Amino acid sequence: MRLTKLALQNFRSYTDSTFSFSPQTTVIIGPNTAGKSNLLEAIYLLSTGKSFKAEKDTQMIQFGHSLGRVKGQLEEEGEKDTLEVTISEKTNELTQRSYSKRFLRNGVPKRRVDFAGILPSLLFVPSDLEIIVSSPSQRREFLDTVLEMTDRQYRLSLIAYEKGLRQRNALLDVVKETGMRNEEQFAYWDHLLIEQGSYITQKRAEVIEYMNRQDKSLVAFRVTYDKSVISKERLEQYRGPEIGSGVTLVGPHRDDFAVTIEDKTGEWKNVKHFGSRGQQRLVVLQLKLLQLTYIERELGRRPLLLLDDIFSELDEAHIQDVLAIVSLQQTIVTTTHKEFLQTAAITSMSMIELQNANGD
Repeated sequence: MRLTKLALQNFRSYTDSTFSFSPQTTVIIGPNTAGKSNLLEAIYLLSTGKSFKAEKDTQMIQFGHSLGRVKGQLEEEGEKDTLEVTISEKTNELTQRSYSKRFLRNGVPKRRVDFAGILPSLLFVPSDLEIIVSSPSQRREFLDTVLEMTDRQYRLSLIAYEKGLRQRNALLDVVKETGMRNEEQFAYWDHLLIEQGSYITQKRAEVIEYMNRQDKSLVAFRVTYDKSVISKERLEQYRGPEIGSGVTLVGPHRDDFAVTIEDKTGEWKNVKHFGSRGQQRLVVLQLKLLQLTYIERELGRRPLLLLDDIFSELDEAHIQDVLAIVSLQQTIVTTTHKEFLQTAAITSMSMIELQNANGD
């Protein structure tokens, strides 16, 4: 399925706007305050059911309104599909606020776990260039992004695991404060975390194994999975420290991975600590390309590629590396300046020029 149209109502800086997209490549051009990232955020919301930049869903609703809506039209070989996400905020008599988010496919309500992935996409934003040097949570998110896009069971397991983790941490907090431990409650949540966590670990290991097997055109590297295995034995092993800290100390929520590259002496070193800034960026770009091919392998088709102003962060050679793949799937690119793109390539791309500086 390709995205053909996008309608926004009270979404971020857009009050009532409609956009059409090429089945090949669409370039969105405008200054930093024109709303380019907001457009990609709306598309990503249709694809995954969540934002890539909002801390709270209500931040996506335009100021002064209580409801925001994103609606996309998809088409493939004559078949049409409509995806819609609405976010609404309410205030009761006690001035307490609540919000709801609804997902609809052709007007039929769906759960996020069934909605996500109908329009598979891969997003590349400038902050992705920090994956290597940032915290482990960002590297876990890198793995989760590709697996949530391709594996419904992974989405279910991740949701169940995160809920179970919150519940178990709440029990540990009670133990820390009162010294009282309800073994029956712990047994239930331990079992859930072990079952769901084991599946998460297995799938993350498969993605990393895939990345290690593939040829890498930009830079050769190895990925080492630093997994935190969750089992009955390990939970028992960390029982004392967990009570002291009040949180669960083992499980995939503490996973990480390291990327190593070979230096001139033939020794493999962690690119986070020993790689140059240029090498780190090259590794991240290669990781994103591997994400793309993994999704294609699992789904049998390439995902919609979303590139958010990354050309300002790349040198000329790497811009050409990215441009070489934009025509292989539907791609939507944002940029502040046309000169970041090849003149020859621009002639085969559709253009959306944003002029109004109303919030990016």
